[in-house]
Amino acid sequence: MTRPRILVLGTGGTIAGAAGSATGGGYRAGGLALSAMLDAAAGLGLEAELVGEPIAQIGSQDMGWDQWSALHAACLAACGDPAISGIIITHGTDTAEETALLLDLTLPAGKPVVLVGAMRPADAVGSDGLRNLANGVAVASDPQGGGRGVMVVMGDAVFAAVDVRKAATAHIDAFRGFPRGPIARVTPSQITWFGPPHRADAPASYAWPQSLPRVAILTAGAGMDAKPVEALLGIGCKGIVLAGMGQGNAPGCVLDALAAAAKAGIAVVRSSRVDEGMVERNVEVDDDARGFVAARALGPAKARILLQVLLANGISDPAGVQAAFDNL
Repeated sequence: MTRPRILVLGTGGTIAGAAGSATGGGYRAGGLALSAMLDAAAGLGLEAELVGEPIAQIGSQDMGWDQWSALHAACLAACGDPAISGIIITHGTDTAEETALLLDLTLPAGKPVVLVGAMRPADAVGSDGLRNLANGVAVASDPQGGGRGVMVVMGDAVFAAVDVRKAATAHIDAFRGFPRGPIARVTPSQITWFGPPHRADAPASYAWPQSLPRVAILTAGAGMDAKPVEALLGIGCKGIVLAGMGQGNAPGCVLDALAAAAKAGIAVVRSSRVDEGMVERNVEVDDDARGFVAARALGPAKARILLQVLLANGISDPAGVQAAFDNL
């Protein structure tokens, strides 16, 4: 029986981190080469052939356009290569949800694309990276893994890109899914899917852009004024995502300034700084009158990514942007 061939794209992060001490607190992200990680995986007896391709060796706080472009190109090529069964991306956890959503929006949904990371560096006692990688191999090799969009595998759970978020700064179970929770549970030997593939052979939702427009996140706080809105407009933001109080609220002066920006053609999306929950239209804020978009289930980080992709694809009117958020 031919083993599935899995392309592993390395970007660094804690999964490739080196602390120099099994019990120390600090570490250097991206210090371990992808080849070393794959050598360690080779001793696990995984039922797959792993082919490594380094993209970067960085902490994911430094993830940006150059790395995203390289990842997208490599994923797209692998999607069209009949010899490749699935794709794994080793990635830092801080921005995994943003990379996952960006790729999810711009790649076809045929082959499984899986992001894996770690909450503990590779040489720490109890490191979770190699297990997450093995779990990622199981997902990427599974015939039922395709048609689900981009996924994140952490802590023996599989999350869809549209749902996943990092919900804790530490601990190996730091990732959560909202509103749907995990779509599967996984170990290196078994996967339990909670539903069938829902995007089988679906094309990419949006074209890969030539660049991403400047979109900023504005966090609301008690007693703030409208000066931050003015500052963001002054640096050329084409869109603003409000990380609002509660259901995406903010002081009246801030909402007034954002409404003026929306009237001038700036896309304004209301999300929440609260850990989870829906931001619906016209609950406390009159979105219709102010020209705002409600982020619904997306938190600020992913709302920013979706808005950037929409603007880059020429979708900027509030109705069109709202429809995209509604249809995720």
